[in-house]
Amino acid sequence: MSLPNVVTRAEWLVARKALLEKEKAITRQQDALSEARRNLPMVKIEKDYVFESERGQVRLINLFEGRPQLIIYHFMFGPMWEKGCHRCTAMWDESGDGRFRHLHNRDTTLAVVSRAPLEKIRAYKETRGWTFPWYSSYGSDFNYDFHVTVDERVKPPEYNFSTKSEHEKAGTGYWFEGEPPLEMPGFSCFIQDANSVFHTYSTFGRGVEVAHPSFHLLDLTVLGRQEVWERPKGRVERPFPALPFATKRL
Repeated sequence: MSLPNVVTRAEWLVARKALLEKEKAITRQQDALSEARRNLPMVKIEKDYVFESERGQVRLINLFEGRPQLIIYHFMFGPMWEKGCHRCTAMWDESGDGRFRHLHNRDTTLAVVSRAPLEKIRAYKETRGWTFPWYSSYGSDFNYDFHVTVDERVKPPEYNFSTKSEHEKAGTGYWFEGEPPLEMPGFSCFIQDANSVFHTYSTFGRGVEVAHPSFHLLDLTVLGRQEVWERPKGRVERPFPALPFATKRL
């Protein structure tokens, strides 16, 4: 990987101002996109999902903890795995108490859901020193219905709102490589009203990175993210461009 050209401060300023115009255009597009996202129609949740938690069995509405909004992160952690996805782990290592207080002050609860049994989740949380709410959806349809566990023996394969054949045509069939069931990352948003729960939004793939501060910070640098995304059991999910620098693995 080659570094950028070395120029004078005046030349740099001309190039920076030209880039600034492109950044402002993207910012305006992001503002319009956020408004469109807020106006997306919502779907009432009819199925009674049950999760395992530290306080016993709970239902989806209990995950709100009394607040009107709920954001769920679909953490990649399969029932047979001994530890969670290293990339998901990196994301949640950055989630301190302040992040949760900020969301709670805005009537929003943030929680994590994985298909791993509660005992494995509890053990992994202890190794990382995490205290945030993390629920097990093991034995329920939740992950399959929200297309973050993909297994054609259970449900037709789909991820990021596209079928397996659509991904293959688009050149993104790598999402379905590996032995099923495949665990996928994602965020899903919900709102409750009059004891009913509604699904308002989900995002997958690169969309997950909107909540990962370090990704955006690294995007500001010359060397970028310097990573290769690997699944547990050694399966490569999606190689990023190789860089001539060692990448520390979790």
